[in-house]
Amino acid sequence: MVVVSFPEPLLRDAVGDVPGVDSVIWDPGSGPADDDRIEVVIAPYLGAAHKLGTVADLPQCRLVQLQSAGYDGVLEVVPETVGIANAAGVYDAPTAELALGLTIASLRGIPEAVRSGDRATWQPLGQRTSLADRRVLIVGYGSVGTAIARRFSAFDVSLTAVASRARGGDDLVDVVHGIDELPALLPEHDVVVVIVPLNESTTRLVDDTFLSTMPDGALLVNVARGPVADTDALVRHAGRLRIALDVTEPEPLPDGHPLWTAPDVLITPHAGGNTTALLPRMADLVREQLALIVAGEAPHHLVRPIVKT
Repeated sequence: MVVVSFPEPLLRDAVGDVPGVDSVIWDPGSGPADDDRIEVVIAPYLGAAHKLGTVADLPQCRLVQLQSAGYDGVLEVVPETVGIANAAGVYDAPTAELALGLTIASLRGIPEAVRSGDRATWQPLGQRTSLADRRVLIVGYGSVGTAIARRFSAFDVSLTAVASRARGGDDLVDVVHGIDELPALLPEHDVVVVIVPLNESTTRLVDDTFLSTMPDGALLVNVARGPVADTDALVRHAGRLRIALDVTEPEPLPDGHPLWTAPDVLITPHAGGNTTALLPRMADLVREQLALIVAGEAPHHLVRPIVKT
């Protein structure tokens, strides 16, 4: 039997019985585990990087399965002998939905309409920018970026994709540009959606130079991680640019922070993946991963290989 720890009963119950798996409940953030037989740790949904240090005390652990697509900070706290798999694919649809929703809401003036409604006042929005015919740049063309592009493609837009390195295109874009091409691409696009992983090369990617290169009236949508953008630079460019954020730095964004009241800024509180789609999709992934492990096969989505036998 493979002993697997779940951080709480909800996910364990959603996964159900998996042949060859003995499940226990243990939240790594609660302190050392009582069961040293644990071989697979399902990480908590939130704050994994701050909780997984206790995995080092598990002599049999060979895999940490994250409940997030991002894994910033996790590699540093989990022992190098323990493999790490992320939740690639689970967040594609929910995050893509929010990226599209933030874009339409910002372009069409939905926040202003809501504020008028709160005052019980009819306030015409005037002519707003349509998503149709906009030039959309997706910065970060992995599985989530592709899901975003697929949804945008239904809105009569022109799509451009950027990844860490240039490569061939797919059914949505003719070519995927390298990130070194951003200075030439940014001035030519009306909507820029950022969905890069957070790492050393992407921290503060969206800085003053990046924002200054975007044309007046363009929209920046950040559904990646807060530190990908320079917050002070966002405040400076708000108004000249429209800005829609699901993530901020710091996070939570403090009450009274200038970004809350900066012009043409729409903020959601890191809500991209937290939808009704999350639990069933996560359960499907965990069930599939555990079946592979029981069968002696490598799990999917490894960001660090399993090296312990």
